[in-house]
Amino acid sequence: MTKHKEKKTIEDATSLAPRLIYEVIRREGEEELQRPAKSLIWSGIAAGLMISFSVLGEAILRTYLPDMPSRHLIENLGYSFGFLLVILGRLQLFTENTITTVFPLVAKPTLHMLTNVLKLWGIVLAANVVGALAAASLFAFTPAIPSDLLPAIAALSEHALGYDPATAFMRAIPAGILVAALVWMIPQSTHSVFWLIVAITWLIAAGDFAHIVAGSVEMWFLLVTGATTAGDAVFAFFLPVLAGNIVGGTLVFTMLAWGQVQEEIDENPKE
Repeated sequence: MTKHKEKKTIEDATSLAPRLIYEVIRREGEEELQRPAKSLIWSGIAAGLMISFSVLGEAILRTYLPDMPSRHLIENLGYSFGFLLVILGRLQLFTENTITTVFPLVAKPTLHMLTNVLKLWGIVLAANVVGALAAASLFAFTPAIPSDLLPAIAALSEHALGYDPATAFMRAIPAGILVAALVWMIPQSTHSVFWLIVAITWLIAAGDFAHIVAGSVEMWFLLVTGATTAGDAVFAFFLPVLAGNIVGGTLVFTMLAWGQVQEEIDENPKE
């Protein structure tokens, strides 16, 4: 083996250092912050629509699998479908932005940067929720999906919104951490990103954790079918889960990731 081939083999086998992973995600975040609002809106709506296939995937497996003790674990594989479409399709998902756009902010903590991050968060979250509404309305009012699936969708939705606000908040923290961890791991998992997404999102579903965008499809389904009230949807589900995802994704995982690389990326490290 030549020295050149040996070097290439070593480089291919070497994992990315944390500071390099940080830099990849930071640059992605800066690119997102520079995108036109119109692009973010359409991408966010598309993500809200596509994430509905997580609910649909679970409903299909729940409907057609035999009733057995392990069905819960198998049906939660369906939750990965929507995330695969969104993440591999490079669509704007709010919970991904709790890490990607925060790295540029912690690197340059200015009021201008904070304003840009909050503006992007608001645009993407609103667009995701609009897309989720469109998907839920499609499920509820059109023959786009088999009627056999509607009882499972209703049951999944009732379960997702069945927690008190404090429990919903706490259940959302692990989901925020896991999505941020997924974003962190993708740069060094290019050849296995499909299975990485499946594993992490399956864990979110199997662990009964709450995700604000996928959960918004279930929230809207109950709202448009009259099975819940706007007050319960907003105050018992949406706001607590949103807060929990932000705490888990930003305050916990992103800040821990930043802490481990801060000294290494300092432009003027101490001698």
